[in-house]
Amino acid sequence: EVSRLNATAHLGPVVVEPGLFKLLTRGVELWQRTGGAYDLTSGALSNAWGFTRPPRRVPSPTALAEARAHTGSNLLKLEPADHSVLFEKEGVSINLGSIGKGYAIDQAAQLLRDYWLPTSALIHGGRSSLYAMGSPPDRFLVGWQVALHNPLDPERPLGTVRLRDRGLGTSGAAFQRFEEGGRLYGHIIDPRTGEPPSQGPLSVTVLAPTAAEADALSTAFYLIGPEASSEIMRGRPDLSAIFWIQGDRDGPDLITYALDEADFHRF
Repeated sequence: EVSRLNATAHLGPVVVEPGLFKLLTRGVELWQRTGGAYDLTSGALSNAWGFTRPPRRVPSPTALAEARAHTGSNLLKLEPADHSVLFEKEGVSINLGSIGKGYAIDQAAQLLRDYWLPTSALIHGGRSSLYAMGSPPDRFLVGWQVALHNPLDPERPLGTVRLRDRGLGTSGAAFQRFEEGGRLYGHIIDPRTGEPPSQGPLSVTVLAPTAAEADALSTAFYLIGPEASSEIMRGRPDLSAIFWIQGDRDGPDLITYALDEADFHRF
């Protein structure tokens, strides 16, 4: 359905299934809440930089301007009455890369809730996205212990977080990147500028009620940094974040928000 939207939604409204419409609506809400740092319509930018259509490259000023002109969730017109989607112009491209995996995990969790009681499960989509349901069978009410990947030393995790009925998403550009002109370019592109940040955090982990929200916010928080992220989390006690950022002489710094010692243990 997303491919059909990208190919035809500029011609007229396209009706999609309720689950996808709800996901797109949630994505637009996150775009508004993060000031555009999270954007469902970043597909044109990913294409321009070659992250979805190789080779990876720094786009020309003309190509970048063209991609930016077709980026922005304000270009999506969502009609709740019939679950239809309309693009304001041709060339808009929805990219669910930073929310789709979490959404799939949430759907799997819902299936378990619907068909199995009681339910205890840890559902993951690789190292960057997961959802913890309940607690391990032998650790009632304790929660799942999850190690956080260290991009500088894969053999030594940053620490462990305790999760119970929460999603977790991690974003970083340590593995998907390329070098050109003596500079490294990561795959996380800022929709507001059309370019990857010159120096983002080493990694950002977000804990949220759903894996989809954790995925999307970890991407946005990577782009806007700890201070602006803390403002977004204000009034949301169900959100937590862990920033692993480049420090000064003493090495990287670990910054946490809304996590106590019982929920996060640093190694």
